Amino acid sequence: MTKAAQMAKMAVAALEEKKAEDICIIDISEVSVLADYFLIANGNNKNQVQAMIDSVEEKLGKAGFSPKNVEGYQTANWVLMDYGDVIVHVFDRQNRLFYDLERIWRDGKKISLSDLETAGE
Repeated sequence: MTKAAQMAKMAVAALEEKKAEDICIIDISEVSVLADYFLIANGNNKNQVQAMIDSVEEKLGKAGFSPKNVEGYQTANWVLMDYGDVIVHVFDRQNRLFYDLERIWRDGKKISLSDLETAGE
């Protein structure tokens, strides 16, 4: 498993711990130099979105990964966490529908959690 896949897997687990809705993993390594993976999820309210972000930061931090940048935490309607090879987007439900990143990044490949396990093999 690649380092990026390992980070993405840990981030997904952290999101799931806080009951994230509709977690989407998009492999963008073939279509962009920005990152290898986009993770997109949403929560029901500001507190849940912030708890999801805190969970990702804690889990990845314990593994030695720190974000290059985190934007939108205070408003919590769209929080972006940039880990270099992995970019985590956590929305409230309304903004996720509005921005529709899955459509914008449709050239990327939607993958499952099990696909991350075999990434780089």
